[in-house]
Amino acid sequence: MIILPAIDIKDNKCVRLSQGDFNKVKVYSSDPLEMALRWQNKGAEYLHLVDLDGARSEAFVNKKSIEKIIKNINIPIQIGGGIRGEAKVKELLDLGASRVILGTVAVENMELLERLVSTYGNNKIVVSIDAKDGKVATRGWEFISEIDSLDFCKELEKRGIKTVVYTDISKDGMLKGPNHKIYEELKTKTGLQIIASGGISFIEDIIRLKDMELYGAIIGKAFYDNLLVFEEVKKCLE
Repeated sequence: MIILPAIDIKDNKCVRLSQGDFNKVKVYSSDPLEMALRWQNKGAEYLHLVDLDGARSEAFVNKKSIEKIIKNINIPIQIGGGIRGEAKVKELLDLGASRVILGTVAVENMELLERLVSTYGNNKIVVSIDAKDGKVATRGWEFISEIDSLDFCKELEKRGIKTVVYTDISKDGMLKGPNHKIYEELKTKTGLQIIASGGISFIEDIIRLKDMELYGAIIGKAFYDNLLVFEEVKKCLE
């Protein structure tokens, strides 16, 4: 299982939100590139970038920071947030992103999703499922649909998607552990590569997710608040 440190960018700063609430913002660094270099130097295999402003408005206000990270980092980077059209997908891949993460557009425009997978390959296109009470959320977590998240994952697999990031919104940023139950279901009921996200706070969480043989885990606030130490997490995966 790979560990992907998260760098959430808002107003060109590295921040974290609690449960996706834009009114609950904590700034961890005014230089996202410095943070990215820190994770690379610690031995991270992959970075997870989120353009929070893009998730709400689609405006690419964090382009400068994202471009600097991509150009100065040697490890692969996946990026999500406000990617709702082919032009943005192409722009990010041309900049050098290894994977782009689609959220809202995967829910609202399955035909476009299929076309993107066909054009760029399922190794470049990842879908993020953000769920609350088992229902898929869109538009930067501000709208909750009636779509069952597990059913949606099964449908994505049928459409050619290989990798998903699954976040339980109620767990995100709360430091109380992830929703292990949904990851067990996804692992047993789909053939997807699953990246766990949201609430991962303790070494025991990491070990349990590893034992499920998940593909990856994104860790954000637990690293930034020093509940988890990267070197210790990496060691427990050896």
